[in-house]
Parts: sequence; C-alpha cells; structure tokens
Amino acid sequence: MSNIISGKELSKTIRQEVKEEVAKLKEKFNKVPHLVVIIIGEDPASLSYVKAKERACLRAGMKSTLMRKEESITEEELLNLIHELNNDDDVHGILVQLPVPGHIDDNKVINAIKQEKDVDGFHPLNVASVHLGTPGILPATPKGIMTMLKSTNTEIKGKNALVIGRSNIVGKPVAMLLLKEHATVTIAHSRTQNMKELALQADILVAAVGRPNMVTADMVKEGAIVIDVGVNRVDDKLVGDVDFEAVKEKASFITPVPGGVGPMTIASLLQNTIECFLMIEDK
Repeated sequence: MSNIISGKELSKTIRQEVKEEVAKLKEKFNKVPHLVVIIIGEDPASLSYVKAKERACLRAGMKSTLMRKEESITEEELLNLIHELNNDDDVHGILVQLPVPGHIDDNKVINAIKQEKDVDGFHPLNVASVHLGTPGILPATPKGIMTMLKSTNTEIKGKNALVIGRSNIVGKPVAMLLLKEHATVTIAHSRTQNMKELALQADILVAAVGRPNMVTADMVKEGAIVIDVGVNRVDDKLVGDVDFEAVKEKASFITPVPGGVGPMTIASLLQNTIECFLMIEDK
C-alpha cells in the first residue's frame, strides 16, 4: 500500500512559511504583497476557487483585492483595467481567473499582464523561462506538483516520467520541470496509442487529462509515484483521473482527490506572489 502525499498537510507548512516571510517583508519594506484577482461572470466553481485564494492571501498577512466584473465587460475595458493595475505601484500580483467569456481573447489578457506581476506564470516570458531553465515565475500547479514529488525524498534524476496531458497550464510545464530535474520524460495525450505500455514503464506518473479514473491499476508500475491532477465530478463526488482505491495498492506514493494537488496550487500561488513582490520592490 502506498504513502499518501497530502497536499492539504504540505500546503499548511508552506502557508506558515509564507506567513513568516510576509512578516519579514513588512518589517523590511513597510508594505506587504498585494494580489489583485479579477473574476468575470458568476460561475460558482470559479467564484469558490477565487474566494479560496483570497482567504489564503489574507491568512498569510498579504493584501488581497477581488474585482468582480459583469460578463458584459468588453475586451478593451478588461485590458484597460489590467493596464491600470500594471502601473499601480501598490499592486504586486495580477490574476485574471480563466476562462474568460468567449468575446475576450485569453491570449491578449495573459500577454497584457506585466511579466513581474504575473502570479499565474502564464506570460510568454515566464513560459519561456520554464523551457529555458532560467529564473521566472513558475505556473502554480506544476510548481506544487514538483514540491509534492520532492517531499517524498525520492531522487528524480534518471527516473522515467510519464505526463498524461499536454496543456500549456499543467502538462507541458510539468514535463519541462521534470526534465530540468534530469528525469527521462514522455508526454502522452488523447491520441497516444500505446498508453498502457508507456505508463507501465513510468517511475513517476502525472495524470492531467480530466477523465475520471482513466489511469487504472493495470497501467501502473509497482512502486511508481502517482500524481493525480484531475478533478472530475461523478455522481456529486469529486474524483481524479486515477482510480485511487485500486492504484494506491501498487504505487509507492499517490496524491488523493480532493486534498492533493489542489491545495498545493493555492500555496504555490502565495509563493509566487512573494516572488513578484521581490521582483518589484527589492531592486
């Protein structure tokens, strides 16, 4: 039976570290990191997630501002708002909750946020830094995944890693971060034909496709580390992309859903907000 990597418990440690760091920053700079989150529309899931981010910031001693905008906001109005926040010296981090309504171009929104205020790590220059291995803001979920992997005290170097999913937000950056740690990395996706064969070779398996219980026990190598990024609602219950109950009998470490990667994403976002603060204030 595997060890459970509790993102809930690990994130508590990180949040405490962030809180202590914020107190030091306040003493040194006479101000605290300020994160502004913009949410458009009334999607309940997005709103709940955004409020969780806001609570986490406040508990860490940061300043948090939530800007709720009507779905009718124009692209120009949103870009103008981002421009104002870019030029506001009191704002250190800007996050626009995605997805935005269809009449607004996601890429224009992402590109509009200054690189040094991009707490999500989605700006092209931050994306480039992941691929080049140079300093930059890492996307929160991949950053959290790497923290979870390292918490197992397992050497990543030389291991076979399979990332199932190729999104710009999770799949691709996780693959690059694993490569940076000297893993041998394979990316699989919906058109991969030999998925089971690849999965059975993986010492580290990251599932990020959004298909409930897609990764079954017969796909997992004995002793593998399994990171489940998926959050799927099935019969009013949240489940991951991994068949947790079956796979936990084979894996050496596994993340649960809920309580795994999710809390680590928010904890990593707090770390990113501090990084943005330092990029702006500690020059």
